[in-house]
Amino acid sequence: MSIINGGRRCAACKYLRRRCSEDCILAPYFHPSNPYRFACVHKIFGASNIARMLQHLPVHKRAQAADAMAWEAYWRVQDPVYGSSAIIAHLQHEISKAQNELEITRAQIAILQNFQQTQPNQQLQAFWALEDEPFVQPDLPHI
Repeated sequence: MSIINGGRRCAACKYLRRRCSEDCILAPYFHPSNPYRFACVHKIFGASNIARMLQHLPVHKRAQAADAMAWEAYWRVQDPVYGSSAIIAHLQHEISKAQNELEITRAQIAILQNFQQTQPNQQLQAFWALEDEPFVQPDLPHI
């Protein structure tokens, strides 16, 4: 059994119902405490394809590749048509909305600052003039 997982089978070997050897290519990337991670990856890519892809990569890049496959597989299981691109598109839309709102706010601030610089006394006079008039409460509909 694999020493990497403390003598337990990795999630891949457990899912495939086989013994986990010492040189199991999948053991470092699919811990037994998270079997759903491997189940998603296996459903989308297949166990042999995952092992083959990881074997063709340098050791220092395998963890990042396994994480990328796991995320893509998870989102592909959640949304079979668009996968992770649906989340990316949604987040890009949210960023675009926030940027537009920020630009509008900046424009409003610039207009207000320009107004305050050009007419500072008129603004104060208008404020004090409002204070002299009585406050009239609007008629509210009776419910």
